[in-house]
Amino acid sequence: MARQSIFFSLIIPLYNRPQEIDELLDSLTRQTYQPFEVLVIEDGSVHNAKTIVERYRDRLDVYYYVKPNEGQGFTRNFGFERARGDYFVIFDSDCLIPPDYLSIVAASLKKMPLDAYGGPDAAHETFTPVQQAISYSMTSPFTTGGIRGNKKHIGTFHPRSFNMGVSRKVWEQIGGFKLTRLGEDIEYSIRIQASGFKIGLIPDAVVYHKRRTDFRQFYKQLHFFGRARVNIYKHFPGELKLVHFFPAAFACFLLILILLNGLWILGMPVADDYIVGLAQLGDVLLIVYTFLILCHSLVKTRSIQVALLSMVAAYVQLIAYGLGFMQDLWKYKLERCG
Repeated sequence: MARQSIFFSLIIPLYNRPQEIDELLDSLTRQTYQPFEVLVIEDGSVHNAKTIVERYRDRLDVYYYVKPNEGQGFTRNFGFERARGDYFVIFDSDCLIPPDYLSIVAASLKKMPLDAYGGPDAAHETFTPVQQAISYSMTSPFTTGGIRGNKKHIGTFHPRSFNMGVSRKVWEQIGGFKLTRLGEDIEYSIRIQASGFKIGLIPDAVVYHKRRTDFRQFYKQLHFFGRARVNIYKHFPGELKLVHFFPAAFACFLLILILLNGLWILGMPVADDYIVGLAQLGDVLLIVYTFLILCHSLVKTRSIQVALLSMVAAYVQLIAYGLGFMQDLWKYKLERCG
């Protein structure tokens, strides 16, 4: 007899983050929807989490695997090969899952069947002010966060691997990830859609995503994301949109303003009054933009500390992404010309 309820396989790649998997598994013990298993795949970690995972065997249907390091994409494929579920749900190890997450997903899939889905992320009340500021920046309409994981996203919706589900049918027909890093989730989403499968956003399927704990780590992560966008462009040229150039344009704009203002402060001559006027207009626009981030974050987070840090996070996000994007796009164009 066919199962009446959807059985989920939760697949979590792990690399040297035992504390994170402890918190994630703890959050899964409170799921109100029960037909699910958890597969934790250690991707060549030096600091493994075997002891931690073992502690949850009496509270979760959990399986622990160890494999050589290959990156998160191929590690998820390792999980797909061993999963028993009707749906494979992918989480990053730095997520916390609300108790009603699987109930929301199951109800949504029964009402509106999807072959693959994605959901948004948010900040948990236990996150540090820096983590909350980073979460704000990554979901803000004043940064590139405004084009992902919401009802009004620009262009085709591409689920991201911190909160993504695919049906067994997708896995059986087109396989898993072909890339292991640098935009592997976007490439997979594009391929799923190109194969005729239905993809959609489940707005209420929210996870709490810690991301990075300080701005230095956040910079590295977003620089990587900028490079990943160029990697997607290599495989799917039509997926590079005007909006993807915004962080690079912002970084260049900021650099020009710093240069012109530096020349003015040092008393060095600038070309003409027209350029000076443009620089002053740019200063005003930047001040207004920054003030809008401050006010919007204050309304969203209700914390002046987080709102102040959100201004820093937004600048770090746009500059890091923009520089990573320009770096790899320049390299790619040079390779093509050569």
